[in-house]
Amino acid sequence: MLPAVFVSHGAPTLALDASPARDFLRELGGKLGKPRAILAISAHWETSSPTVNSVAVNPTIHDFYGFPEALYQMEYPAPGSPALAERTRGLLAQAGFETGKDQERGLDHGAWVPLMLMYPEAEVPVVQLSIQTELGPEHQLKVGRALAPLREDDVLVIGTGSMTHNLRTMVRGHVNAPEAPWARDFAEWIHGALAEGRTGDLLAYRRKAPNALLSHPEEDHFLPLFSALGAGGEGAHAERLHSSATFGTLRMDAYAFS
Repeated sequence: MLPAVFVSHGAPTLALDASPARDFLRELGGKLGKPRAILAISAHWETSSPTVNSVAVNPTIHDFYGFPEALYQMEYPAPGSPALAERTRGLLAQAGFETGKDQERGLDHGAWVPLMLMYPEAEVPVVQLSIQTELGPEHQLKVGRALAPLREDDVLVIGTGSMTHNLRTMVRGHVNAPEAPWARDFAEWIHGALAEGRTGDLLAYRRKAPNALLSHPEEDHFLPLFSALGAGGEGAHAERLHSSATFGTLRMDAYAFS
C-alpha cells in the first residue's frame, strides 16, 4: 500500500532551477511507483469547506506573476477523475464534513509543479482537494484521517506545501544560498516531533516550535503536512524522504507516512 506523502513545492521556479529538491522529486515518482490516481492537497487552493475538482482533463493554472516566460509555457494536462472526486467526497461526508465540488478548476502550481517532476508523462489521473486555513492543523489532520482508505485503492494522497514559507526572508536570485539557521532549527524540531509521534506538540507547533511564526507567518503552506500525516492512518510512522533548502529560507523537506 502506498504511503501518504508530504512534499515542499517551494517557488514556482522549482520546475526550472537546478537544486537538490528538484533532483529528489524527479526520482520520487519512480521510487513510489505509478499509482492508479493521485489526490493532491495543495496550499494554493483555500475554500470554506473541503472541495474537490471534478474535470475530464485538468487545466494548468499559472497562479503566479513576475516569473520567467518558460514557466507560463508549461502545461500539465493530467486527466481528472470524477470517480475519485466522488469517492473523496463520500469519505469526507462519512466523517461529518460538508464538501463541495468544482467542475472547472484545474491544478494550481502547488500541485502541477511537483507532479510534473514526479510523473512527467501526465498520465496519472489527478484530483485536487482544497484546504481550510482558518480551521487550523487539527481540522486538516482529521480531513487526512478520513481519506486514509484511499491508500488501499492505490491512490497516492499527497500534501504539497512547504516546510518553511516566509517569502520576505528569501535570498532572491540565489536558489542554493546558504540555509538560515532559524529555518533549520524549525525543520529539525518538526522532524523530531514527527519521528517521535508527538502529534499533540505538532498541533501546537505555533506555541512550541522554535521560530514558528518566522517560519510560517501564515499557516497555509504548512497545513498540507497535517493532511498527509492523517492520511497515513492512526499512529502512522513518519519517514523523512528529503531535506534541503532553497533561496536560503525555504525548507524543502518531504515525508512519507504509513
